[in-house]
Amino acid sequence: MRVALCNEVIAPMPFPKQCEYAAKLGYDGLEIAPYTLSEEPHRLGSAQIAAARAAADDAGIALTGLHWLLLKPAGLSISTRDDAARRRTIDVMLALIDLCAALGGRYLVHGSPHQRRIEPGETRAAALARARDTFAAIAERAAAAGVLYCIEPLSADQTPLINTLEEAARLVEDIASPAVRSMLDCSAAGRMEKEPLALLVERWLPRGLIAHVQVNDRNRRGPGQGEQRFAPLLAALIKHGYDGDLAVEPFDYVPDGPGAAARAIGYIRGILEALSRA
Repeated sequence: MRVALCNEVIAPMPFPKQCEYAAKLGYDGLEIAPYTLSEEPHRLGSAQIAAARAAADDAGIALTGLHWLLLKPAGLSISTRDDAARRRTIDVMLALIDLCAALGGRYLVHGSPHQRRIEPGETRAAALARARDTFAAIAERAAAAGVLYCIEPLSADQTPLINTLEEAARLVEDIASPAVRSMLDCSAAGRMEKEPLALLVERWLPRGLIAHVQVNDRNRRGPGQGEQRFAPLLAALIKHGYDGDLAVEPFDYVPDGPGAAARAIGYIRGILEALSRA
């Protein structure tokens, strides 16, 4: 189980410094928010991709995957009634799948709450149907690239579409592609799910739904900086042989980005060490 840091936490640093800092803290990888690499991340050239890979290799750290996919460029949506805008969105998603593979990543996490809204006068069912069709449109490319495309349930205060693992599971089943899965974001799950994190793993991991995990507290700070306890979650992942990645993704950086990253890895590594001795 590799532990990665979501790179926007330390994005003010130049990318090579991000790699160096995360590696020195003890992270195995960086999970990349594409907008931190370029205003048009879907158009990154081979030289830029090679430079990012070289920076990671020099630091001895992996580029594990991508998340926060549709922040840039502007105007994207998986649920819009505007067919032209949705086609552009699909084109960007396909390009990011290729980018993930080129960087050596294993997965993409599709959160992007503002790019999956219900438009005025629209029903939730209609918006959700278009979102499902959008995800289905990228499944073949993800499979060919050898990456997993993970639909991320997010809390209702962020988006009205796809708020629980149950809802994500229905989409995954409808799309019926081994390359399209879901994932567990601990902050969102802490706000939306009725079961604790460990029981969610017990329920969904054996069914193949959870392909990735992001650790953060329901208060949106890093793991260990709130009420949620992560030892039961990590124990459940180990129990069920989880071989995906674990990414640290706080949103509220306390005391700051570098400090939050340092506190989180110490907390997670401490739990993993204790579990290994148990």
